Amino acid sequence: MRVTEIKSCYIGPEISPEQFVAEHFFLYMAKGRLNGFDGSNHYTLRPGEYCLARKNRLVRYNKELENGQIEKVILMLDEAFLKRFQERHGVTSTGHVPGDTFLQLRRDDRIHEFVAALTPPYDGENADALRSELLRLLLEGQPSLADILFDFGVPAKINLEEFMHRNFRFNIPIQRFAYLTGRSLSAFKRDFKTTFGETPSRWLVDRRLQEAHFLLERERKKPSDIYFELGFENLSHFSYAFKKRFGRAPTGPMR
Repeated sequence: MRVTEIKSCYIGPEISPEQFVAEHFFLYMAKGRLNGFDGSNHYTLRPGEYCLARKNRLVRYNKELENGQIEKVILMLDEAFLKRFQERHGVTSTGHVPGDTFLQLRRDDRIHEFVAALTPPYDGENADALRSELLRLLLEGQPSLADILFDFGVPAKINLEEFMHRNFRFNIPIQRFAYLTGRSLSAFKRDFKTTFGETPSRWLVDRRLQEAHFLLERERKKPSDIYFELGFENLSHFSYAFKKRFGRAPTGPMR
């Protein structure tokens, strides 16, 4: 079956299967289905549904095809654009608002009409005009979105132990973990040593391997089905680390 990924409109970089969401973006699914996981919650976006993906979050997703195709519309709502919009329109934010990584938005026929009417080009001044129109529609439908979109603060210092146990599966640089927990790299390493008694790199590998051992033994998972979701870059790396830790290849339950 031929697989075709259609981008009706695309403003900004491609979103990868494993990523740190650096900027807010609007995502509309036209064909196929997207399943996302942010370390705590699972999300599903079906044809005709759309959401706001929030910045400074970790997320992994996979796509399900519809008749060999997947079609999506993505518009990046980056900080530079949002500040320009705020300056022009005087929109304000009351402060940080916790909530889901994928914020599913209320159905609004105007959003569907906006997406259906999109035509290239999608760059330069036209990109800003398109994004401004979308943002106007979103804010008219849900004024509370301003508190999310126009919050330009950096992540606050949070509980390190809770965050790491929730997000150890994500394969991101240590510097990114530090940023998301509201710490400098040096403070993160210091607090990590105090909390876990070892370095972040060693703890992450060991925690992922413990989870792998559980999935292989108790859940009867296959190595090829779990290595990526546990943060290993490839199967050979996972197999090598598992054998070094447990003395055997990850081929099935221990006898």
